[in-house]
Amino acid sequence: MTNEWTDRLAIRDLVENWAVWRDAGDWERFATVWHHDGVMNATWFQGPASEFIRVTKEGWARGVSILHFLGGTSIDLAGDRAIAQTKMTISQRGDVQGVACDVVCTGRFYDFFERRDGRWGLVVRQPIYEKDRVDPIDPDAKLVLDQTAISQFPAGYRHLAYIQTQIGYQVKLDMPQLGGAEVEALYARGKGWLAGKPL
Repeated sequence: MTNEWTDRLAIRDLVENWAVWRDAGDWERFATVWHHDGVMNATWFQGPASEFIRVTKEGWARGVSILHFLGGTSIDLAGDRAIAQTKMTISQRGDVQGVACDVVCTGRFYDFFERRDGRWGLVVRQPIYEKDRVDPIDPDAKLVLDQTAISQFPAGYRHLAYIQTQIGYQVKLDMPQLGGAEVEALYARGKGWLAGKPL
């Protein structure tokens, strides 16, 4: 097997382990996906991976339910650096205006990877939010959304942001979506990373 294929398998393994270990609450192994200075960006959190693990554990203790499902992965390699894009869905269950609901957001994980001392690790994860929806768990339940409140959120993650603010999270309003200045800036940052530029 060539070195390139070994690298691609190692990176894909990290992408898949991230979702499985995070959603299973396997925090000790989840921490090994990251480099020590790894950064996680999400609608409700932006900061060090170690802090992301801590606040996610706290959310679990409060009953916050956020799960992930992965699709295909595309990896661009440049020596000891890589950018991986992985199709994904984020599924969050929670109470919306007194109705138990599932919110599903479709998008991509846009990941900055680096090999250090022979080990690949995640340096930055930036989701791209493409579209979402909300559905009552009980199909007979009547869900009435606050249209004034929901309209303030970006279209790609409008319902996800809505449910997250309902349970007390502060949501970032300029996350990358399918198109627009934010995602173009992210792509440019990725090209710079592959060219050897610092983050």
